Amino acid sequence: MTAGAVNGLRAYMAVTAAYWAFMLSDGALRMLVLLHFNGLGFSPVQLAYLFLLYEVAGIVTNLAAGWLAARFGLAATLYAGLGIQIAALVALAQLDPGWTVGASVIFVMAVQGASGVAKDLAKMSSKSAVKVLAPADGGLFRWVAALTGSKNAVKGLGFFLGAALLAVAGFQAAIWAMAAVLAVILLAVALFLPPGLPGRMKGADSWSGWRSSDPRVNRLSLARMFLFGARDVWFVVGIPIYFQAVLSDGTADGRREAFFLVGGFMAAWIILYGVVQAAAPRLLGGADRRDTAVTLDAIRWAGFLVPIPFALALAVLVAGDPAPWLTALLVLGLLGFGYVFAINSAVHSYLILAFGQTERITRDVGFYYMANAAGRLMGTLLSGISYQLGGLPLCLATAGMMATASWIAVRRLA
Repeated sequence: MTAGAVNGLRAYMAVTAAYWAFMLSDGALRMLVLLHFNGLGFSPVQLAYLFLLYEVAGIVTNLAAGWLAARFGLAATLYAGLGIQIAALVALAQLDPGWTVGASVIFVMAVQGASGVAKDLAKMSSKSAVKVLAPADGGLFRWVAALTGSKNAVKGLGFFLGAALLAVAGFQAAIWAMAAVLAVILLAVALFLPPGLPGRMKGADSWSGWRSSDPRVNRLSLARMFLFGARDVWFVVGIPIYFQAVLSDGTADGRREAFFLVGGFMAAWIILYGVVQAAAPRLLGGADRRDTAVTLDAIRWAGFLVPIPFALALAVLVAGDPAPWLTALLVLGLLGFGYVFAINSAVHSYLILAFGQTERITRDVGFYYMANAAGRLMGTLLSGISYQLGGLPLCLATAGMMATASWIAVRRLA
């Protein structure tokens, strides 16, 4: 292996480690905020508001991040993402329990907005680095699947970690602990990141061209928007609050036990999602498949996703009241949704790098993840609204409608 290849592999490993640390804190923070403020009596719509600016920030950041990475280099945007996340955690630790609900919502929205900026700087940097660092031997699908899959498995652990820290240590202690660990990771990455990430790229001085001229990138981005809307419309508010209500008996011990159970389910879902993503090249027949074959996979698996949320919505509607069999069915059904969703997400993550041009890869990836953030924004808002208006059945039916829109959009790639 040449010195350049060794440096490239070391850079890939360092980027992956930094991204793992970031996503662990991101998953833990989301679960901490959701369960803590649900325990304080926030309504489903108020809980959704807490995450809205996080997703809005993602839309803006992904557009700007592509230009920033081209202007200053991927290492700079990666460091910025980690640094902003630490600052957001420190700010959140200053939350005063004596504040009014309105003041608390505004403050947490602002902090979550900063965290959204941080997440998308880190994500764009890491995903773009794969395109640059991957060897030219047909292994791009394998490399991007490994990064994305492992990231989501780590984020799943973060969901459980957040719920566990809330139950054991409390809100503020958990926040300070995560900030301290992330600061150590940032220092280590800054000291030991080897050369291998690019600096300025062609066209860095021009803000124009944020939207790709390749219709495949734009169509894939549209499909991605609806795909992640279909997940977040039940994932952000609906299912966690439903399970919290079903699994808790209202006592302090019951709420604490429900924290672990809800956090455990959300963690298991994300971990399964990550494992399937990482295994997607093998599950679909190999990492060296041609772009046309992966495109057909994207269309096929988008269709597989559509009936799952509709079937679960019908089951909840027919059942009427919560029951053990219904809870078991929801768990199994949503795990099945996660499996199919993970295949969809993996092929999308490969196709955006396959379609994107190397000389403007940060911008194509940034535009794609802007659409991803827009879908999460729609899903987050609709999660709170649909759950408050129609309960879990409407929440899941809305997810089915968004999955249908994703399938329609991805069919235009053929």
